[in-house]
Amino acid sequence: MVGYAFMGAAHSQAWRTVNRVYDLPARARMALICGRDSGQVAQAADRLGWDAYTTDWRDLINRDDIDVVDVCTPGDSHAEIALAALAAGKHVLCEKPLANTVAEARAMTAAAATARAAGARSMCGFNYRRVPAVTMMRQMVADGRLGVIRHVRATYLQDWIVDPQFPLVWRLQKDRAGSGALGDIGAHIIDLTQFVTGQRITGVSAVTETFIKERPLPAGSSGLAATVDGSGSADANGSATGPVTVDDAAVFVARLDGGALATYEASRFATGRKNALRVEINGSLGSVVFDLERLNELEFYDATRPTLEQGFSRILVTEGEHPYMSAWWPPGHIIGYEHSFTHQMRDFIEAIATGTDPAPSFADALQVQLVLDAVTRSAEVGSTWTEVEPALSAVAV
Repeated sequence: MVGYAFMGAAHSQAWRTVNRVYDLPARARMALICGRDSGQVAQAADRLGWDAYTTDWRDLINRDDIDVVDVCTPGDSHAEIALAALAAGKHVLCEKPLANTVAEARAMTAAAATARAAGARSMCGFNYRRVPAVTMMRQMVADGRLGVIRHVRATYLQDWIVDPQFPLVWRLQKDRAGSGALGDIGAHIIDLTQFVTGQRITGVSAVTETFIKERPLPAGSSGLAATVDGSGSADANGSATGPVTVDDAAVFVARLDGGALATYEASRFATGRKNALRVEINGSLGSVVFDLERLNELEFYDATRPTLEQGFSRILVTEGEHPYMSAWWPPGHIIGYEHSFTHQMRDFIEAIATGTDPAPSFADALQVQLVLDAVTRSAEVGSTWTEVEPALSAVAV
């Protein structure tokens, strides 16, 4: 695995747990973790359960005893690492969004198709697909319980950068992160709604905003040279600052290829909201709602019921028959955020061991990248309606 911070810890917990929970046709051994700081990655290896550590990701590529490379780095290194791993015949799990640009995502998708022919599998880490309630939501739509889908409503709200004195971390730098709230959390609701409905976004009209244009450089930065592009200034106290080069919030309307109309909002400036992801689907026969802060539940409205019995009902998604739940606890004993990563590793291991294609594929992730690109282009030209490029238009699969 490359990376050991937030996502690295989440992935490590899942790799440690997956074979202890599920009976799988292969067992994961956590052989080698990579990070740039030798002292910190050594501590991470011990804390997270890895056999060894390195400061050069190429060591993972060159070792014959490593079958899987798990990429948990900022987006600016996804393409380089994943392309090298695929070329070496490794299976690759890459965090979302797939890349920082459409060109990189297309190259990664093409490389994944070539590697697949040689037996190497690849998957992008949209973990919210693996929340049991979300998977059940998809099944309900596919089974026709909602009828014709007419509206999709999705929000993902956080507030961790509301303070103007919050430092200029890598997630606020376009050359590292690709985009701001749009790619960081907006990508999740784009993938989740397309996964649940089985429909693709075909066009958007968008607006984005950066509320705080300059931020203090992180502790340990040595002057203005630490800014993204070498530019920078000083605040009223004489402290070094640098430009924020990503969006703080993105709002857009969209049309899906099945005819549904959709609205999306992604913000890291929603004061009081910590990790508030909510999706509502309205159809001709009913509606269903998922709220990440109540991730073991769905709200379901069945319009086919007699009028006197209609109303939103709560479905507790903890039965053994519910997706992924057979390996966990008795009904009513809830699971949490970290379990979505365990389910992700379960599906990835099964796909590798059985020679099947895991999902979401790099091609699926490319399609999300194309939506992000369309949103960005629309916002740059006054919210003009912008078509999403076809995902496979330039990739032979």
